[in-house]
Amino acid sequence: MGADKLISSGGPWESVVGYSRATVAGNYVHVSGSTATVGGEVQHPGDGFNQTLTAFSVIEQALAQVGLGLKDIVRNRIYVSSAEHMDDVMKAHGQLFSEIRPALTVLSGLSFVDGAMIVEIEADAYSATPPA
Repeated sequence: MGADKLISSGGPWESVVGYSRATVAGNYVHVSGSTATVGGEVQHPGDGFNQTLTAFSVIEQALAQVGLGLKDIVRNRIYVSSAEHMDDVMKAHGQLFSEIRPALTVLSGLSFVDGAMIVEIEADAYSATPPA
């Protein structure tokens, strides 16, 4: 059947690669891997804490397009370049989600398309009624 709605961030890679920043499927919104890349530039090089906050800001902007927010996230998947950044990434996640407490998977030791990227995050959100 496919997605009910496609959410775009306006990034040039979406059409080239063939993906959406997020998709709405029924009551769920699935957000693609999001990094700290803003305006084509990786923000906060070497800073896992702030890269994590920036990636969640990208996710929050996508969710806002259908009337949802971080509070609606039910699952996060976090990919970290190396274990040395894990504490900072987890501290940022805890700052945002200590009350929400979604399901969480974290993997480290990964390579990204840009060596300045420390973290990439996927998120799934749920709404009791289908998002607009």
